[in-house]
Amino acid sequence: MKTLIIAEKPDMGRNIAAAIEPKAKNHRSYLEGEQYIITWAIGHLIGLAEPDAYHDRYKKWNINDLPIIPDPFMLVPNKRTLDQLKVIDELAKRSNLLVNSCDAGREGQHIFSLIQRHLQLSQPVKRLWISDLTPETIRKGFAELKEGSEYENLTKAARARSEADWLIGMNGSRAFTTKHNVLLSVGRVQTPVLALIYDRQKQIEAFDSLKFFELEGYFTQNDYTYKGMWQGDRMTDQAKVEALATKVKGKNGRIASYDVKDTKEYPNKLYDLTLLQREANAKYSFSAKKTLDTAQALYEKHKVISYPRTNSNYVTEQNIPEMHKTLSVLQGTSYGDLVAGADRSIVHKGNKSICNPTKVEDHHAILPTHRKAANLSPDEQKLYDLIVRRFLSQFYPPAEYKVHTVMTEVEGESFKTTVKELLSLGWKVVTADQKKDPVKKTKGKDKDDDDEEETEVNEPFMIQPKDGVTCTDASVKEKDTQPPKHYTEGTLLKAMESAGKQIENEELRDAMKDSGLGTPATRAATIERLKSVGYVDMQGKRIQITQKGRTVIELIRGAGIELLTSPEMTGQWERRLNEISRGTASDEQFMGNVKKFATMIVDKVRVQSRASKTMFESEDSARKPATKKRTSAQSTGTTPSATRSRQASSSSSTVKTAESTKPTRNKGSEEKGSAPTIIAKCPRPGCGGMIFMGRKGFGCSHYKKGCKFVIWKENFGRVLTDTQVKSLIEKGKTSKLKLTLEDGTPTDARLVIKSLDTGELTIEP
Repeated sequence: MKTLIIAEKPDMGRNIAAAIEPKAKNHRSYLEGEQYIITWAIGHLIGLAEPDAYHDRYKKWNINDLPIIPDPFMLVPNKRTLDQLKVIDELAKRSNLLVNSCDAGREGQHIFSLIQRHLQLSQPVKRLWISDLTPETIRKGFAELKEGSEYENLTKAARARSEADWLIGMNGSRAFTTKHNVLLSVGRVQTPVLALIYDRQKQIEAFDSLKFFELEGYFTQNDYTYKGMWQGDRMTDQAKVEALATKVKGKNGRIASYDVKDTKEYPNKLYDLTLLQREANAKYSFSAKKTLDTAQALYEKHKVISYPRTNSNYVTEQNIPEMHKTLSVLQGTSYGDLVAGADRSIVHKGNKSICNPTKVEDHHAILPTHRKAANLSPDEQKLYDLIVRRFLSQFYPPAEYKVHTVMTEVEGESFKTTVKELLSLGWKVVTADQKKDPVKKTKGKDKDDDDEEETEVNEPFMIQPKDGVTCTDASVKEKDTQPPKHYTEGTLLKAMESAGKQIENEELRDAMKDSGLGTPATRAATIERLKSVGYVDMQGKRIQITQKGRTVIELIRGAGIELLTSPEMTGQWERRLNEISRGTASDEQFMGNVKKFATMIVDKVRVQSRASKTMFESEDSARKPATKKRTSAQSTGTTPSATRSRQASSSSSTVKTAESTKPTRNKGSEEKGSAPTIIAKCPRPGCGGMIFMGRKGFGCSHYKKGCKFVIWKENFGRVLTDTQVKSLIEKGKTSKLKLTLEDGTPTDARLVIKSLDTGELTIEP
């Protein structure tokens, strides 16, 4: 009997085999050596059953059948990856020990647990828990395998999260959809996030801009010139401001007070995933999903960074020697000059701004590994550069400044000047070549309050406090108060991390991490979900709520279910899940409360009045034909499609959404008044039709004759091109593509036609 190692994805399995069983024979779906058999899960092989698996009546959506509360929940295999599940089942029969080598986190634990439960595997389990995929780390991890029982609480938390999402998503979505006759998606995490966007939009719309005036004085002392802002209440009377300018212009004054203090700016903290996503969005306009996918490729494919789905900005004592080793490896790269200037004595176990084991749970902060980067794509290089520079900055001293605060008095009027004089760049030398202008203006916490404006300079600020000054000029500036800014993906991630609370203090933000909206690994998928169901649109980097998104929040709150839109409440749920994973809270009590909440949602919606269709009228027209097809059934409070259940669950990926929304295949082109684009002949045996491009898929011209062949434009997280679809039809598969599995994890694989009758696709490693 051998040891069966179950990894989460094929690449991870192959990396493990290369490290511990290099002579293992490749059997395509597994590798086998003398001691180990290594196979993989290809993401989620098992999922929670749809409602109709419990009873046929759930195939139609009927509010009178709600709530649906399974006890127990049924598990079903993913049809696309059933063959791989059978492989694991057969291999397990030849094994006397299992090693859970799925991702070291809550979802990885859940993936393995589902396989174990469904296949009823009874072998003892060991756990591989590592943070990067270099051969050295893998071998060390296998030398220090943990007992599977040590992660039982994490398994309970993962199961509770999954079942809670199902209960809220299925019941909430079915209740609101059948009541209001429009397909509406509701979720434990996505709905509070949408509420954040809605509330920000309402604040912007309700904002009344106020015109006001500022007075800036220009002063000279001994041939040295500086400027200051007039101090007083905000002025809205231009005549009064002009009078003040006339009053002080050309007059002599004095330095009423002059304060100088030394300050230091320490390096920014190492990246966790959310911080990396925020900064990549701000600097490169990367979406949260793009950053996650790119980071995952740097981790899995190139092995040049540690595990990216972390919520920690710190490392443990064990990581300190590895950081020094990585610094040495970077010496022979383009970062060589920065390595030469690094001070190794700064990074040590006693430096709590870097090494703080109490703030590391599953994984430490994102670090570069000691493998040299090569053959990175441009986007991979950009993200890798951010991570490496943040890492290198930890080996540099703080930047040092003198902050000069001057109060100048002229004719009884006070002007404030704040100048931040750079003494030493310190760690900022690591990013100095990234900046266009080393001299910049910064402001205080209130971005509209220019009274707090400070100027950063790199030359000495020379003022003699006892000498007189002359106001050589005074200028009046007209300004308007500014509304809150629209969310970008970066600022929304920040809000999700703190459950919507505007928290600038870093220590408080750390404390909120356990009670944010979602997890670092799921936040990108939540944002993508809001896009895919038509609740938000992107206008450049800005996130704009749609009419449909507005109406959903108003209906939920109008039904008296404010808790479903509450970021604070969902944040508390997330905290409770973290407590379950630590063994300090009960999963049974948590699930009992979730079931009560799901029941309450249904009861509230049941007595709500149906919304007018005009409330959804700006909904994307591509969805309207499907809405019309549902009307006759929904008028009796039912929805006939069982596939809608896939859209109901808030944990569903965007792939499920694309595949479960069945559009009318030919009307898109007809409505636009243009001929459809012909791709190729229909591959269904005996059909003879042509495949053309519709709004959401590539369908057959013989659909009226019963041909059901269609390839949806979005498959496995990727929007397919005409060329890729043509390759599928003519060759049966594509070249290797970057795809996203149902659980949101990226992979490199080929798309393959699984059924010539329906056009259903699967993936091939």
